Amino acid sequence: MRCSALFSFSRPFLYLFAAVACVAQTPAPSQTATPAQKAQTSVAPSSQADLSLSRRIEIQLRSQYSIPPTVDITVGDTKPSEIPGFDTLPVTLKMGTKDSTLEFLISKDKKTLAHLEKFDIASDPSAKIDLAGRPVRGNKHAKVTIITYDDFECPYCAMMHQTLNKDLLGIYGDKIRIIYKDYPLFSIHPWADHAAVDANCLNAQSNTAYWNFADYIHANQKSVTTDKDSGEKRALPQQVAELDRLTLDQGKKDHLNETQLQACIKKQDDSKVIASSKEGDDLGVDSTPTMFINGEKISGAVPLQAMLPIINRALRSQGVAVPYAAELPPPSQPEPKGPGAADKK
Repeated sequence: MRCSALFSFSRPFLYLFAAVACVAQTPAPSQTATPAQKAQTSVAPSSQADLSLSRRIEIQLRSQYSIPPTVDITVGDTKPSEIPGFDTLPVTLKMGTKDSTLEFLISKDKKTLAHLEKFDIASDPSAKIDLAGRPVRGNKHAKVTIITYDDFECPYCAMMHQTLNKDLLGIYGDKIRIIYKDYPLFSIHPWADHAAVDANCLNAQSNTAYWNFADYIHANQKSVTTDKDSGEKRALPQQVAELDRLTLDQGKKDHLNETQLQACIKKQDDSKVIASSKEGDDLGVDSTPTMFINGEKISGAVPLQAMLPIINRALRSQGVAVPYAAELPPPSQPEPKGPGAADKK
């Protein structure tokens, strides 16, 4: 839905409508409205002019936001605002027991109505992401950081893993660093949580072992799910057993302490994985992969061509020169089904 230049669409309207829809599906007998009450607008005018203004505001809001006729609109009294030339005007939308009050701005001459949505730009929400102990690929001191909420079983994460860890590192080298956070989609990817725990067991001893494991699993997700000899899908216990085998094999290749690794795998402590998922939820993550590039949120498996200007912006904002290769047309590559393709909850 698009909005005119006069208004910016506000999330509270969506929340209100969701609540109204629930009420409409299960109306309480005592709250049944008569036809005469359904399109009611409550006002507290001090004059006929105020009544006319309230009516014009109601008509405009119903038109702009497709407000159902069963929703009552109450236009409140104006108050001084911090915006020169405008006052604050509260408008309450109500249906049954559900209501929401939104603050609009109305010009002093009562000819212009606007809705202002404020954003906190004093701090970067992604700066609150806990990166302690997370494996880093690339230059750990780089000024551009790509934080990715990843799911080992997600096919779109596999696509993005290739773009991040081969294509982008090949172009930007030591100008970027890549950090993964766990965000397994428990409901649709049954072994993703187990894979995240196993990967963290490797990371407890070796950053390199973690990335080697991550490279292999993202490139060979089907080998975990399906037996390569029979071609049949494994049962979940067999899938996690295969993950454990691959983890132990990786530990041997990287010369890790096998006893310590086995104990960690057996314990399957996913408390850090759950905490990482909760952290992602708080940041508005609802699909994988989701990336934060110096605070700029990117959802889905994004093609290389779309990633370059994002990283270039981040580099320039830090006063870092963009490499020549990043300004060239990227090599052709298979792209996801659509821009920002992702697995959702």
